[in-house]
Amino acid sequence: MQWKWRMVFPHVCCTTFLFCWISFGVLLVEVVGSQQGIPPSVVKLWASAFGGEIKSISAKYSGSQSLQKKYKEFEKSVRVEEIDGVKLVRNLALKMEEMFRKKAEATRRLVEAAEEAHHQHEENPDLQYEYFNAVLINEVDEEGNSVELGGQFILEPNDHFNNLSVNLSLSVVQVPTNMYNKDPDIVNGVYWSEALNKVFVDNFERDPSLIWQYFGSAKGFFRQYPGVKWHPDEHGVIGFDCRNRKWYIQAATSPKDVVILVDVSGSMKGLRLTIARQTVSSILDTLGDDDFFNIIAYNQEIHYVEPCLNGTLVRADRANKDHFREHLDKLFAKGIGLLGEALTEAFTILNDFNQTGHGSVCSQAIMLVTDGATEMYDDVFEKFNWPDRKVRIFPYLIGRESAFADNLKWMACANKGYFSQISTLADVQENVMRYLHVMSRPKVIDHEHDTVWTEAYVDSALSQAHKLSDKAGPSLMTTVAMPVFSTKNETKNQGILLGVAGTDIPLQELMTLIPKHMLGIHGYAFAITNNGYILTHPDLRPLYQQGQKRRKPNYSSVDLSEVEWEDKDDILRNAMVNRKTGTFSMEVKKTVDKGKRVLKMHNDYYYTDIKGTPFSVGVALSRGHGKYFFRGNVSVEAGLHDLEQPDVALADEWTYCNTDEYHEHRHLTQIQAIKLFLTGRRPHLKCDRELIQEVLFDAVVTAPLEAYWTGLALNKSENSDKGVEIAYLGTRTGLSRTNLFVVPEQLSNQDFQTAEDKEGVFNADHFPLWYKRAAEQVPGTFVYSIPFSSASENKSVVLASTAIQLLDDRKSPIVAAVGIQMKLEFFQRKFWTACRQCTALDGKCSISCDSEAINCYLIDNNGFILVTEENAQTGLFFGEVEGAMMNKLLQMGSFKRITLYDYQALCKEYAGSSDSARILSDPFSVVKWLLTELVIFLLEFNLYSWWNVDVSVKAQRSRGKTMMVPCDTEYPAFFSERTIKETTGSIDCEGCIRSFVIQQIPSSNLFMVVVDNKCDCSSSPPVSMDPIEIMYNESLKCDRLKFQKDRKKPESCHPFHPEENAMECGSATGLSGPVTAALFPLLVSLISR
Repeated sequence: MQWKWRMVFPHVCCTTFLFCWISFGVLLVEVVGSQQGIPPSVVKLWASAFGGEIKSISAKYSGSQSLQKKYKEFEKSVRVEEIDGVKLVRNLALKMEEMFRKKAEATRRLVEAAEEAHHQHEENPDLQYEYFNAVLINEVDEEGNSVELGGQFILEPNDHFNNLSVNLSLSVVQVPTNMYNKDPDIVNGVYWSEALNKVFVDNFERDPSLIWQYFGSAKGFFRQYPGVKWHPDEHGVIGFDCRNRKWYIQAATSPKDVVILVDVSGSMKGLRLTIARQTVSSILDTLGDDDFFNIIAYNQEIHYVEPCLNGTLVRADRANKDHFREHLDKLFAKGIGLLGEALTEAFTILNDFNQTGHGSVCSQAIMLVTDGATEMYDDVFEKFNWPDRKVRIFPYLIGRESAFADNLKWMACANKGYFSQISTLADVQENVMRYLHVMSRPKVIDHEHDTVWTEAYVDSALSQAHKLSDKAGPSLMTTVAMPVFSTKNETKNQGILLGVAGTDIPLQELMTLIPKHMLGIHGYAFAITNNGYILTHPDLRPLYQQGQKRRKPNYSSVDLSEVEWEDKDDILRNAMVNRKTGTFSMEVKKTVDKGKRVLKMHNDYYYTDIKGTPFSVGVALSRGHGKYFFRGNVSVEAGLHDLEQPDVALADEWTYCNTDEYHEHRHLTQIQAIKLFLTGRRPHLKCDRELIQEVLFDAVVTAPLEAYWTGLALNKSENSDKGVEIAYLGTRTGLSRTNLFVVPEQLSNQDFQTAEDKEGVFNADHFPLWYKRAAEQVPGTFVYSIPFSSASENKSVVLASTAIQLLDDRKSPIVAAVGIQMKLEFFQRKFWTACRQCTALDGKCSISCDSEAINCYLIDNNGFILVTEENAQTGLFFGEVEGAMMNKLLQMGSFKRITLYDYQALCKEYAGSSDSARILSDPFSVVKWLLTELVIFLLEFNLYSWWNVDVSVKAQRSRGKTMMVPCDTEYPAFFSERTIKETTGSIDCEGCIRSFVIQQIPSSNLFMVVVDNKCDCSSSPPVSMDPIEIMYNESLKCDRLKFQKDRKKPESCHPFHPEENAMECGSATGLSGPVTAALFPLLVSLISR
């Protein structure tokens, strides 16, 4: 027994030692493992498991492999072509030219008819004529009888006119609120212009794509076709006077350089200065993008309202005019007025600026706003303006006193201008407008019917009067307009402008001409004006949301360089402004998904001019798949059969067939129109045969997916938990198919692919967001995202999409994209399940996402969180949650930050708190406060001030409101490097080391981020995506104001005419008899020169 013990003891000792050694080793391994942190192999296992599972689901339910295989079957029968950008842009320019020509011809017919009607008409001051007043039609009195100028006017809803109720046989007449409906001048004008009704109807029958046609009279009335009911605002006012619309002013006058002189001597205190400010503001309203101006205030000294612009003029765009309006508030009256020095300065500026060639190089004028002039300053005029009198003088006498009226009227008459006296705020607008008709005289005498085209704009007053819905926001348009002249021999040298005829062209009509299928996924077309302002561009954002969609203040003067900002030297812009034909190339960064994501690409630009207009058009094609197109061919019978399936839809805003050209086609859907076109039953239908052929091909190739999806939906064992809700596809021709795996009421995101989902559908200027992002992924991989909703962040679904290539070649066009919508909860459950896997044989994992020791995130390639333990963090940018971690990823190069710029931004500006409460606390200031409020009341409730933006802004500021003002901002965007599959590292949080692992999810745009939770890194600031306003110092602000970008001057210019009758030069008061006798010989000698 003892022997046995001796034999066993060494074995026991060895076994015990071995056991202790193993135990120690295991302990040592655990200690070392914990010191090393998170095992990358485990994270890789999780990522692989989740990636395989989610790709399998995405591929299965989207049918991506089935569709790819189907396109492969047609690979040898299709023809791949490189898109010829030069040919493409020239064809587009020709289409636009033809469309614009038709609108101009319609306007010319109105002009000819109006001039003939007026020529045949004899003015009758006693004329009595009942016409259809736009406000009074269909109105009845208390007894149920039609009111005067009302009467029964048949109105029927018409979808071509924004679903307004209109009369296609008659026009209506609108008269400004401040004018008398039965004024003899208005009654006579309305009477002879009735002849336009026949032309309105005839124009519309010739070109059913026409919308509003009209004639704006110099007397103030506005004749509009088709007839429509106008509605006053809540104050009973219609803020519309056709004579202060841009189309009217632009057609009536030539481009002009203007210096406005404002008297700020002591006698201008109080209400006079208020009227003077309003007068200057109204003058600014009459200036357009082809005009240049400056404002000088004078007393015993010369004060430039904007000191930085000493001795020069600036373009009268919206931003510059608003800038000067702000400075008008700072004017105050004191001292004496030395008008002679002010006039000398004004003449000097006009002459010097004209020599530079930067201004209008056409008409010139000095607007003088004063309460009097003690002399006539003929020495100044003789030195600078006589005998040619190239600078017109327009004095505005402020106040009721007329002691100095004779001197001011003499100035006007001696310098081919016009004198007006303005006694009250209500007199301002009508008196300011008179100068336009004087400036128009040379054009009228020359009988030059120049065709003018406005920049893109929205007439908000007109929209309000028509009670247009704000749901879709006001639509942008351009107007073609021509002046209408008196052709009577007895008035020839008076140069009488009768008014302006015009028609509106919705920019949406321009968009329908763009062959979107030829531009590729990221390609687009755009057009600009002669001043470089955008007419149409997919990055133009004219509206902002604040309760309802509203216009941005400077929406109509967004320069091309502000959206194509990577072109630092304005090469593209200047070439297009100068109406050249050519090409340009540059790398660009395009934001998508409401500016939260960025796509980097290389664009080739092709551009040319649009003949007969001041516009130029360009197209941008992205290199790679965006430069290639393919043509397939199937039989018409097979194509139509598959096109008419219930799951098929075509892009709403693409033009397969022009259903607007003829009234009988307007009710047709695009698919119905295509069928009628192909079967020859509607020979008048104009369709894009090439596009239709490709749509039929796509319909046939994608048809098997309908049966595939239906089979999945019918299989009860599939998708039992209803995690996948929708499968969808889109093709390069705008064709889409959709299949629901749940009933519509159970959809987690009901906006997807509806009109509310602007970025998720095909429209006139872009492919769906899921399509565009899939196209930039590696072929065969899926892109996953949570859609951002503009209304409320919708985080309940995940979208997955992938692109389908025709060939295994980098030149292969992307032919389609497919995807699915799944519940976020379903997607997250798959993630957490994958994160519980490990390699331990006993199933006890050393690390798990369930552990509080680590945090697990799933983020996309732009850094947005899709899965996290904190549901409130879903959809947030990772840098906002883990600032220290995001900074480390940026330092390591796993993610990159790029800076983007927004030159169409709006920033909140707080104008300061109202002083009312503070003033009322001082009993000695009560009277002053009451007077101030009274002035504001007068400003606000003056008839003309209803529609004056300047006054409404002042009213806002006086109340201390927060306003949205135009500003420039910069903001970051982030994207991951595809080459980085796996990264480990650590973060130093104030001495505490925090380890992490980031692992790419295979076949996706996703990354798993696992970070230990042992350190508090909350002191590290978050990485924000919020935009930051770019603040310009005073010197830079001044440089920006002075800087004049290239522009193409209008070809037509009519500054003066030798036959002009300059004796028609004043109103409100007459020259006294003795003064007239004394000055008559001088005036005659001047006028005869």
